[in-house]
Amino acid sequence: MKLKLNILLFVLAGSQTIWGQNKHKALEDYFSALVETQQFNGNILVVENGKPVFENSYGYSDFATKSLNTSNTLFPLASLTKTITATAILQLVQSRKLQITDPVVNHLPGFPYPTITIQHLLSHTSGLPPYNAYFDSTRRLQPNRVFTNADFLNGLGANKKPLLYQPGEKGNYDNINFIVLALVLEKVSGMKYGDYLDKYIVRPAGMDHTRLLRMNQYAWFKNNQFSFPYLRPHLYADSLVKANSVPYIADYWSAYNFTGFSDYISSTHDLLKYDEAYYNGRLLNEQLLKEVFTPVKLNNGNNNPGNFGLGWEIEQDSSFGKIVYHSGVATGLSCVMLRNISKHQTIIVFDNRHYNAHEIALNALKVLNGMNIPSPRKSITDIYARVLLKQGATAARDTLNILKKDTLHCLLSEDEMNSLGYDFLGGSNNPNPYHFPEEHKYAEAIETFRLNMELFPGSWNVYDSYGEALLTVGRKEEAIKMYSRSIELNPKNEAGKKVLEQLLK
Repeated sequence: MKLKLNILLFVLAGSQTIWGQNKHKALEDYFSALVETQQFNGNILVVENGKPVFENSYGYSDFATKSLNTSNTLFPLASLTKTITATAILQLVQSRKLQITDPVVNHLPGFPYPTITIQHLLSHTSGLPPYNAYFDSTRRLQPNRVFTNADFLNGLGANKKPLLYQPGEKGNYDNINFIVLALVLEKVSGMKYGDYLDKYIVRPAGMDHTRLLRMNQYAWFKNNQFSFPYLRPHLYADSLVKANSVPYIADYWSAYNFTGFSDYISSTHDLLKYDEAYYNGRLLNEQLLKEVFTPVKLNNGNNNPGNFGLGWEIEQDSSFGKIVYHSGVATGLSCVMLRNISKHQTIIVFDNRHYNAHEIALNALKVLNGMNIPSPRKSITDIYARVLLKQGATAARDTLNILKKDTLHCLLSEDEMNSLGYDFLGGSNNPNPYHFPEEHKYAEAIETFRLNMELFPGSWNVYDSYGEALLTVGRKEEAIKMYSRSIELNPKNEAGKKVLEQLLK
């Protein structure tokens, strides 16, 4: 009997090892495919029961110098910083220095909205407009002025705006909530924002490489220490640019130097220490964490739209267990810390080139739990755009027709093609939030929209977009036909109806 038991234990141990190897191999295959299809550039750490199951670094921290991302590379946390700010506020709740239900005005007498509470801020249900609404007018008059948290309350009072909705009535994610929380933290604790976080969160968690750093300070770092966020100025561009080298972005973050929502840089291993500090109760007690990870109810009793608890978002899909997370997105960067608190599993993703960290983390979690996921596929639109610019329309069409047959490895997206068309078109037709120099590639735009119409003939939107492009280059009669076809397919296309009405006049 003893011999049989030993054999059984040996077999079970062997099975666990094989399963562990399979998980590692599956994750390795998934991330290798992401890199091969140019959908990932950064660091990944997958953890189960406090121990890494898979980790790796891919691509460059600095594309200009070809410096590689490594396990020690520091990335901007972007809005992941909000969880640190929230943790600090909740520590003050835990020590009974404030309550979740406290009106903000109890702690900030100059705050002009008496019905907004701490809970409203933590759950993004306050109804506050974006901070730009209060400061843009002053910035236009004083373009060189730098706004900090010290200016914030005066700015709210001097340019008071109506709330978007009554507190707790709806929800909308906005950075302004955490600027106010940073001010509350300083007032109640009597400490500067960064000093408090360093003393009560960063150091107790053992996050030795985590530090406060604003976007306008990124240039201080050497290439091998820091992963710079990068942007493609156009969907068809071959080259990348550092986000903080784009004048509009640099000017914006220099002017709006607020803290509380996007201030820290860190590494995957430091975030693992942060994760473990949550699990072992070094930051918040278990009773309070239950409240933290429960969606805040609106005034009507429903969960808030973002499914936010107190500073953390709760994944609605609970098939793998209870998953709490926070993503961070900035110009040229995305990251996420996703925690399956039912199974003690954590996924940490940093990418300094793309905006899909949350989707990637969810897929990694599925792999970790033994699920199959679709293999990443190359974007046909990306390849088409480059061939179109370098070799012309015929070669681009031929390339696309070949690639679209390989549905296992290649993805053809109507929306991607449509976005590419607008990017070629340029001007007011294409949103340019970072104010890159205007470019108009009309011939390429017309070709792309026409091809998209042929590829997706049942879509009303491709005709509407093609009509807009034709109108831009003065081909009115053809535009009328496209708008007419769009409305035929979608009689509810009210915007198209208005354009067609004007054209027919």
